[in-house]
Amino acid sequence: MEKYRFDEQTMSVFERSCIPFAIYQFIDRRVVTLALSDGFLELFGFEEREDALWVMDNDMYRDAHPEDASRIADAAFRFATEGGRYDVVYRTRAPGGSDYTIVHAHGKHFHAPDGTRLAVVWYTDEGATAACHTDFMDALNDTLNRLLHEETLLQGSRYDPLTGMPNMRYFFELAQAGRARIRAAGGVTAILFFDFARMKVFNRKYGFAEGNNLIRAVGKVLVSYFSNENCGRVGQDHFAVYAPLEGLEDKLREIFAICRVVNDGKNLPIRVGIYRDDFEDVEIPIALDRAKMVCDLNRKAYISVYDYFDSGMLEGASRRNYVLENLDRALEEHWISVYYQPIVRASNGKVCDEEALARWTDPERGVLPPADFIPHLEDTRLIYKLDLYMVEEVLRHMRRKEAAGLPVISVSVNLSRSDFDACDIVEEIRRRVDEAGIPREKLNIEITESVIGKNYEFIRKQIERFHELGFQVWMDDFGSGYSSLEVLQSFHFDLIKFDMQFMRQYDTSEKSRIILTELMKMAVRLGIDTVTEGVENRDQLRFLRSIGCDKIQGFLYSSPKPLDVIMSRYLKGESLDLEDPRESDYYTAIGTLNLDDPAVVDTRGESSPNVLRPFYNAVPMAVLESGDAGIRILRCNRAYVDFLRRNLQINLPDEQIFDLLLPEQPGKNFMANVQRCRESEDWVSLSEKIRDGFAVNAFARRLNVNPVTGAMAWAVGVLAMLN
Repeated sequence: MEKYRFDEQTMSVFERSCIPFAIYQFIDRRVVTLALSDGFLELFGFEEREDALWVMDNDMYRDAHPEDASRIADAAFRFATEGGRYDVVYRTRAPGGSDYTIVHAHGKHFHAPDGTRLAVVWYTDEGATAACHTDFMDALNDTLNRLLHEETLLQGSRYDPLTGMPNMRYFFELAQAGRARIRAAGGVTAILFFDFARMKVFNRKYGFAEGNNLIRAVGKVLVSYFSNENCGRVGQDHFAVYAPLEGLEDKLREIFAICRVVNDGKNLPIRVGIYRDDFEDVEIPIALDRAKMVCDLNRKAYISVYDYFDSGMLEGASRRNYVLENLDRALEEHWISVYYQPIVRASNGKVCDEEALARWTDPERGVLPPADFIPHLEDTRLIYKLDLYMVEEVLRHMRRKEAAGLPVISVSVNLSRSDFDACDIVEEIRRRVDEAGIPREKLNIEITESVIGKNYEFIRKQIERFHELGFQVWMDDFGSGYSSLEVLQSFHFDLIKFDMQFMRQYDTSEKSRIILTELMKMAVRLGIDTVTEGVENRDQLRFLRSIGCDKIQGFLYSSPKPLDVIMSRYLKGESLDLEDPRESDYYTAIGTLNLDDPAVVDTRGESSPNVLRPFYNAVPMAVLESGDAGIRILRCNRAYVDFLRRNLQINLPDEQIFDLLLPEQPGKNFMANVQRCRESEDWVSLSEKIRDGFAVNAFARRLNVNPVTGAMAWAVGVLAMLN
């Protein structure tokens, strides 16, 4: 519909009138202003007619009292669409003013000579809202209160009561019509979704009232740039906008700058998702949903940022919908399988645990990587279905191994934060394990730092419940978050898994190696077992052994495999060796000693300064084992390898410097001192002649005795060569 235009003489009569009135036309689901009288400008405090026309078309209720704005906007919409008379009372103030006056507006429809339906609304100043006790003011205040709270006026509301902006339903109507106008003019429409970063944290800090103030303040900023009828509040701290694409990014940068100082500095960054309407012709709700999808991708960002929907996101949306629609069927028909990745003891190279990982093999789409379904299940809080399914499958596989006479080793399963909200996950797992007849210590629980979130006390109690029931609880991806050390201090974990980022940066970042070394020492002192993920080569393995990492996980040993493959390899004798559970403590004691820390051979106690510190990583150190076959090198550092080569002409294979029989046995005096180690828990001094009148001065200490073989493991540090 075209905007109606009066002839110049008629327009002049309208505009020069001292009676406050306005003439409107309803076009494309919105009210358009045609004429404003001089009386209107005077009543509402406008100096320029152009300013008044812009405000009436873009932010008509800008100066209305916040409690009245949505009510009068709804009344105006019903008047425009349903006819009848317009009769409202509300509070308003002049632009830039602070005091409210009461205005009574009443109007009716009429038809122009060509049949176009128009509306005229007259405005009457009923006086200031200052306290007075006249019968009229008392009656007027009663009327206002009734209008503000009468439920019948709230039914069918099209405006948000907090901001006075169109609500979601009305915004969709406005955007549909507005998009048609922009297209007709040859432009491209952008649909925008606005979201505050960490609004819940803001409300906890300042209170909900201040949160509402921020929402109103930002809403006003958006209206000032896009007009009230181009914006909408679509729930909580979310806004929607439609606008021409041209010049949009400049506006957003200006909006970001203004929003950094609104609400007296109590504000938040804003994330914006943008859907270009020339990408694909979809309905407004779908376009807004796609814009929201962009926002969600940036939900971890704490800066104001905007981004566009693209084809990759469209494919992602298709995958997401497919996953959510087919999850139950995938579980029922076992499209999702459990794959197991071995966790290997660093000190003996044997499998001591496994991790259960989900793999979705779809009959239509083939193999879906975990990244294509797990995040969607977490976002929609459906992940508990998958996690309990994984527990049930692991238990079923354990029973299958038992029936086949194969060893059953412990398996770790991953839990998500929403698992703890969706059900009593501790009891659900306990019940399934007990019904399966599997010992509870065979199932380990892995959680990440993100599982803990902000509800420390609740998660602490759940971890304690797991421990009381006999389950181990592991912390996964340690080092990937910002508060891992705080979490480690506040919670008891049996094992921490170091994030694979440390191994990814192993070759390029010395800092990564230093940090991992110190974290490993900290874990050992706290009595916590360790696993490092993502180990892919033997150089990484040697480093991890030297700093005392107890367990290793990565492609160096095996990629995740399904149970059938694992059982087949085991029956053929092609699988990795399994650790005897009775020897676990023995190999833990061997594996957690940091061979690159000279403090372990400082015999003067912790209170004394360590004089060996300047020679860090230069002290030859090893873990040896004495048994029936002689002395074996279970672990050693690089300095010890060099010591053997230079002084004893013993060359160890570079690719494997552990679990090797020492080719030359020490003399009787040395072996007598070794026997002293077996009988004492303290450090024992060792002195042994080797060649050309030289003797080795060393210290040794018993670590543990193998309960199966009776062999003794002991640590030795070479302090000096004496002539």
